[in-house]
Amino acid sequence: MIADQIDTVGRAVQQNLEGFGRFTQFSLATAGWALRGAGGYGRLRLLVPQLFQVGTRSIPVVALVGAFVGAVLGVEMFAQFQAFGQETRLGGVIHISVVKQIGPVLAAVMIAGRVGGAVSAELGSMHVTEQLDALRVMGSDPIRHLVVPRVLACLIMVPVLTVFSDLLGIGGSWLVVVQGFGVDSEEYWKFSSQFVGNWDVFTGLVKSVFFGLGIGLISCYKGFNCGTGASGVGRAATDSFVVSFITIIVANFFLAKFMNDLYTVIYGHVSLGLG
Repeated sequence: MIADQIDTVGRAVQQNLEGFGRFTQFSLATAGWALRGAGGYGRLRLLVPQLFQVGTRSIPVVALVGAFVGAVLGVEMFAQFQAFGQETRLGGVIHISVVKQIGPVLAAVMIAGRVGGAVSAELGSMHVTEQLDALRVMGSDPIRHLVVPRVLACLIMVPVLTVFSDLLGIGGSWLVVVQGFGVDSEEYWKFSSQFVGNWDVFTGLVKSVFFGLGIGLISCYKGFNCGTGASGVGRAATDSFVVSFITIIVANFFLAKFMNDLYTVIYGHVSLGLG
């Protein structure tokens, strides 16, 4: 029994390592095609529709979620800050939370759910119906024509959507705290500007770039390597979101630590969230 368990664990580890190796090769191939001539194969013609699908069509859901998250933070935190007579400083706390953490993570999760699953299902259907093999037979690389535009679209549009999420989150908190609870607007914005600095905004945008890259690569890889039949396509779409979500959460931790350490190296002191 012990030998069987060891064999099972060993096979699982081997399969995971093999999968990681295939994903690495897939990512390197994507990077190679992306770095080659920008206009040589009509990339702009392939990229623009993906920008619309990933970015423009995702604005309503990202904006709605961002606005209500900012409003909920204002509702939940106002009583605690009011108890200490610090309700005018509430905007700074909410805004730095939205800009550095909540905005980028929420925007990425929404894209992973709305776009990542759809990309995996689309490419998975092409894999099942042997359309990818047909492209190879005709001398065209599927990564070049199908993967690169989708990855670039995610890489470009996730930071843009993060800005929308941040702005709507800030607007939602202002609407609740200032208009709802009657906090002085001038004091609210004064403390917000003192608390949120350029580095905080930069940190959130850097995170969103990595999140977009991860979503694009994972969703395309899952579609290219899905199982057979409709069940395989459905499983690929589900796995795409699950793996992307885990990647976003784990990457957020390491990027937060890296950006804080980088701030200390550049400025010589720990970031306290003061602009």
